[in-house]
Amino acid sequence: MVVQHKELFEKISDYLPERDVANIKEAFNFSEKCHFGQKRRSGEPFIEHPYQTALYLADLKLDKSTLSAALLHDVIEDCDVSYADIQDKFGKEVANLVDSVTKLNKVEVNKLKQAGGYSGEGSIAFSKAATVQKMLVAMADDIRVVLIKLADRLHNMKTLKALSRQKQLAISQETLDIYAPLAHRLGIWEMKWLLEDLAFQFINPDEYKNIASLLNSKRIEREQYIDNVVEEVNSKFTQEGVVATVTGRAKHIYSIYKKIQLYSKMNKNVGQIYDLFALRILVNDRNDCYRALGVVHSMWRPLPGEFDDYIASPKDNMYQSIHTTVLCEAGSPVEIQIRTEEMHRLAEYGVAAHWLYKEGSVEDVNFEEKMNWIRQMLEWQRNEGPADQFVESFKTDIFKDQVYVYTPLGELKELPSNSTVLDFAYRIHTDIGHRCIGAKVNNKLVELKYNLVNGDTVEILTDETITGPNVNWLDLDLGYVSTSSAREKIKQWFNRQNRQENLRYGKDIFYKQLQRLGTGLQDQQIAELVGFSTVDEFMVSLGNGDLTIQDVVKALATNEISLSSNNKVMKLLPEKVSLPNVEIVGAGDLLTRMGKCCRPIHGDEIVGYMTRNRGVTIHRYGCSNPEREDVEKLIDVSWGKSQVYYPVRIKIEAWDRVGLLRDITSLVSGEKVNIASCISEEVEDLSIISLTVYINGIDQLSRLCSKLESIGGVISVKRISASVSNK
Repeated sequence: MVVQHKELFEKISDYLPERDVANIKEAFNFSEKCHFGQKRRSGEPFIEHPYQTALYLADLKLDKSTLSAALLHDVIEDCDVSYADIQDKFGKEVANLVDSVTKLNKVEVNKLKQAGGYSGEGSIAFSKAATVQKMLVAMADDIRVVLIKLADRLHNMKTLKALSRQKQLAISQETLDIYAPLAHRLGIWEMKWLLEDLAFQFINPDEYKNIASLLNSKRIEREQYIDNVVEEVNSKFTQEGVVATVTGRAKHIYSIYKKIQLYSKMNKNVGQIYDLFALRILVNDRNDCYRALGVVHSMWRPLPGEFDDYIASPKDNMYQSIHTTVLCEAGSPVEIQIRTEEMHRLAEYGVAAHWLYKEGSVEDVNFEEKMNWIRQMLEWQRNEGPADQFVESFKTDIFKDQVYVYTPLGELKELPSNSTVLDFAYRIHTDIGHRCIGAKVNNKLVELKYNLVNGDTVEILTDETITGPNVNWLDLDLGYVSTSSAREKIKQWFNRQNRQENLRYGKDIFYKQLQRLGTGLQDQQIAELVGFSTVDEFMVSLGNGDLTIQDVVKALATNEISLSSNNKVMKLLPEKVSLPNVEIVGAGDLLTRMGKCCRPIHGDEIVGYMTRNRGVTIHRYGCSNPEREDVEKLIDVSWGKSQVYYPVRIKIEAWDRVGLLRDITSLVSGEKVNIASCISEEVEDLSIISLTVYINGIDQLSRLCSKLESIGGVISVKRISASVSNK
C-alpha cells in the first residue's frame, strides 16, 4: 500500500474496530490488484477513483460493508471479476452493494452508447429517467447504494476537466438536476454544496469566477465584520448565561448565484456583501436553542418573513435547526442558524448517521419513518405515465423543500413547498381533486390557489355533481397547482375525454389566452412551431393537457418565425431598450431617481442622496445642488448592469368601478413591471385602459395578461399591436 493511500485507514481507525479496518484494507488491496495497469482519462491510476469514493464515505463515518463496496464498485464492470468472486471473498452484503452500483452504471453506459457516446469511465445519463428510476429501486432496497453513487459522482466531478466540453456540460447538468438535490434530500449538506459548486463551475464558468472574485476581494472586510458580530454575540451570551459555540461561515458559490438570480427577478440588487454569509450557533440542548434565539433577537431586529423553526417542524431529511436573519451592524442582514451539537451532526451526515448509530449500538428507531418518501416515490412511479413525466415529478415534488399540513382529523400530510390547497386535494385522492370546489384552511374559506404553510389544517370542499377538473387548472401562470403529480392527474382526465371535447377545450384556451398577445402569426405557423403539422392536432393537444399554453409561449419567446411566402421574419416584440440600473450598496431595494440638476448618465461617477419620501436621488459626483450639503444623508451607489426591456402596449376592457385603476397598477407593480404610460377613458359603463409597459420577454407578457384578466370586472386583456419587419 503506497503512502498516499494511508489517509483512509487513519480516518476509519477513529471510529471502526480494528477487525473492520482490516477487512477494508483487504478490499483495497483486491481492488488495486484488479485495476492494475488501468488509467483514467485524467491520466491517474484507476485505483484513485474507488479510493477517493471510499474516502468521501469515510468522512460520513459509514460502515465496513459500504466502504468495502465503494472500493470494489468498479471491479465487476471493468475487470474480470464476478458477483460470486466478491461474495466468496467479502460476503453477500458487500457483493449485493457492488452488484447494485454496477447495475446503476450499466443503465447510464447503455443509454450513452445508444446516443452515440463513448465507453469507459464517467457517465452521461442521456436518459435521466432510467437512471432515477433505477436509483429509487436501489434506495428502497438499501440506501447505501445511492450513498456510494453520490460519492462516485463527487469524485467524477472533481476530475471532469479531462473530458470534452460537451460531456462536461451534460454531466454537470445531470449533477445539478439529480445528484445534488438527492444529497440534499438525504440530508448530506456538505456533499450537496460540493456537487452544486463543481457543476456550476462548468455550466457557467464566467459567473462562477465573478462570484469567487467578489468573495475574495471582500475577504478581509468580511472577516473583520463577522469577527465583530461573533464577539458581540459571545459577549451577550456570557451576560445571559448561554453556553454556545459561535462561528461564521461563507455561503457557497452556487447558493450565492441563486440568491442573485432571485434578487434579479424581484428587481433587487445584491449590494450588501454581508448577506452572503452566515453565523452558526451550537448549543447544548433544545431549550438553549430558543434561549439563544431570544438573545439574538434582543440584540438586532429580525427581518420579517426570514424565520424558520425546523426544530419544532423538522424537515423529512432529519434536518433540525432554527433559521433567522437579522439586521446587524451598519444595517447589514446576516443569516443565523441555531442548533444543538447533535442536530449539527445530523445536518452534516443526514441519513448516513443511521449507520454510525448502528456501529455505536444505538438504535435509530425512526429511520424507516424518515425514509418514507422513497416508498412514496415508488408508489407514484407505478401510477405515473412516461418516464420523463416521472422524472419531472421527482424533481418538483420530491427535491423541493417540504411543507407539513394537517387533515381535519389531525393526520399529518407532507407536500412540496408552494403547494396549493388543490395540490393537497389531489394528494388525498384523485377524485377529490377532480371534484374540488373550494377549501377551508384553519376554518376560513380560501381560494383553490392558496399556498399552504406549515401547520395549516386543510378541509377540502367538493361537489358530487362535478365529474372532472377545470382546464384552467393547467395554466401555470394562474397558479392553481404546483406539483407535477397533480398536473399529471388533471392531464390524464382530459386525455380520456373524446377528441371533439379536447378540440373545443384547446380552441378555447388558444383563442382566449394566446391571441391576446398579438403575435401576428397564423394558427398554422404557431402549430408548426411547436411540432404539429395541423392546427386541429395542435388544438387537441392543448385541450387534453399534453401541451400547455406556457409551452407555446416559451416556443414563441425563443424563436423567430420565418415566413417563407414573403421572405420575412416575424418580430414578436418591438426593438428592445436598455434602462440603466443603479446598485445601492448596503441599502437594499430602495426607490431611485435621477437628479434633474446634473442628469447623470451611465458611466458617470455618482453618489446617492437619501430623501425622506422619494427614496434615493442619484447625482453626479461634484454636483453643487444644495440638498447634498447634509453629508450624513449621502450613501454609496454604483452603476449596475443595464437591463433589457421591450415597450409593449396593452388594452384592458373592464366594467367601470371604484378602485379599478388602482388594482391594475398595483398588480403590474407587484409583477415588477414598469409602466411607461397609462391612458384611461370611459365609454358608457366600460373603462378602456391603455398601458405601455416595459417587459423582459413574451413569457412575462403572457403571465401579466393572465393575472390582469383575474382582476374583478376585467372583460378582456390584449396586446394592441406587434410588428413585422423585413430582414
